Amino acid sequence: MTDQTLTRLEISKEYLNFSAGHFTIFSATERENLHGHNFQVRCEVMARVGADGLAFDYVELKRVLKSLCDDLDERVLLPQHSPHLRIAHRDGLVHAHFGNECIPFLERDVLLLPIRNITIEELAPLLLARLRDRPEIAAMQMCSVELGVSSGRGQWAIARWDTQHGESES
Repeated sequence: MTDQTLTRLEISKEYLNFSAGHFTIFSATERENLHGHNFQVRCEVMARVGADGLAFDYVELKRVLKSLCDDLDERVLLPQHSPHLRIAHRDGLVHAHFGNECIPFLERDVLLLPIRNITIEELAPLLLARLRDRPEIAAMQMCSVELGVSSGRGQWAIARWDTQHGESES
């Protein structure tokens, strides 16, 4: 084997998950009721295998993925950039204003995310970007990274980053 050999590593551990409440916004007048999911996260990496038979130490990758999941766990997730939702903070509460509705949440229970909607197709690129931003991950020699988020069995959104070209897609 040469150092040109690429290997695809898949990390899909049982502990890579988070439980969160949310509602999907469909339009200025239609949204889902508040509900929750047990989201799963997985990551696939293409990397060159070195002379020592290792691509990189993926124990660190698993640790960072777990940390990203833990950051979202047991929270109500709200989008900061939805054109149909206005967020206000008052008296220890977060008020989510949708149409004529005002939905109050305790501040400690809410996590505002810099996305347009709380969907797996928004969560996957967000988590991929957060993964890429971690210095310990940036130091790893990877050719591409795919990060998937599932809201239920058989339903995944996957975002991809090609490290050689700096391109992202989802």
